[in-house]
Amino acid sequence: MQVVNAGQYLQLAGPDFFNAQIIVGNQKWAGNVEIHIKSSDWYLHNHEIDENYDNVILHVVWEHDIEVLRKDGSEIPVLELKSHVDNRLIDNYNALAAVKTWIFCEKQLSQLNSFVADNWKERLFFERLERKCLPVLQLVNDMGGDWEAALFCFLAKNFGLNTNGQSFFDMAKSLPFNVLRKESFEPENIEALLFGRIGFLDGDFEDLYAKDLQQRYSYIVHKHRLETAYVTVPEFFRHRPDNFPTIRLSQLGQLYHNHQNLFSKIIKTSTLKDISAVFEVQAAPYWSTHYRFDKESIKKRKPLSVSFFELLIINTVVPFKFAYAKSIGLDNSEELIALMQQVGPENNAIMDKFRQFSMAPQSAYDTQSLLQLKNEYCNHKRCMQCAFGLEILKR
Repeated sequence: MQVVNAGQYLQLAGPDFFNAQIIVGNQKWAGNVEIHIKSSDWYLHNHEIDENYDNVILHVVWEHDIEVLRKDGSEIPVLELKSHVDNRLIDNYNALAAVKTWIFCEKQLSQLNSFVADNWKERLFFERLERKCLPVLQLVNDMGGDWEAALFCFLAKNFGLNTNGQSFFDMAKSLPFNVLRKESFEPENIEALLFGRIGFLDGDFEDLYAKDLQQRYSYIVHKHRLETAYVTVPEFFRHRPDNFPTIRLSQLGQLYHNHQNLFSKIIKTSTLKDISAVFEVQAAPYWSTHYRFDKESIKKRKPLSVSFFELLIINTVVPFKFAYAKSIGLDNSEELIALMQQVGPENNAIMDKFRQFSMAPQSAYDTQSLLQLKNEYCNHKRCMQCAFGLEILKR
């Protein structure tokens, strides 16, 4: 028997592989392939009465315990894997999976072949990037192809961090982007628009700055006939002062005051230095002595920190660059790898664990790859689909 073409793997109802091609004896067959642990599972799953399985040309099983016949009485060819797999491979897998650890292969990570590791990390990086670009493409489509408007929404979400991200995102989506663009030439106007839209200008204030923003927002709403937005008011609780939503909104406003065509500028940049120059902004002067309205604090400049800027690179800039290139049929994979290798590694509990097992990430490229590995492979025990797992099992 010779497998000419394995066919297309289907995850829907029906046979496992569609339109495969095999040669049995001198006869070439084209059709579907079904996979079971035992041949008898064919009858256990009632395939003999399901017309979707009439065109099965090969039955792949671990153990061949019974003949399977077509409706016309002819026997379906069977490939028994049990007799073709080295028992040592099975022993290796059982030994690997039997240990209750953080991940099965944690003790073997330091012994991995560097060529295998580097190639698999690249695959993992782009798997994660593919997943990240899906909501980007969806939002761009929902916004009629307006990449600038979509970028504003995603930047707003990431400026809000995990706690306030959804609130910032809803605020951004509720704003017609042409209004934001028109008002961005005056920093006070864009700040009034963002603060007012998210509910921070409701109530009475003592500071002249807050009162001025209130008046500006009221005028902008009337001028552009903006409908009322229903947005959850952001939280201050459990945030460090520099991450307060007031500070992040002001920084976002200053960013769009400085760059009316931010998406176009980001797409043209390729190095970390160039992108850093675009994001070199700080909160408005009022916020150098405030974290909240009417509450004065010690004077302090409030620019974007390096760590926060790098999060924007990882979660917004790179996914947008990848999604846009994909939408116009370009390949910018090498550029994105080079960019992410310039960004520092993320610090979280998962990365701390990998560091313990001699898999210390050197850059954001590494951390994004390892997050994909842990979340999509290790957590689901997909060792047989993982290059690391296969490399260890073959030893």
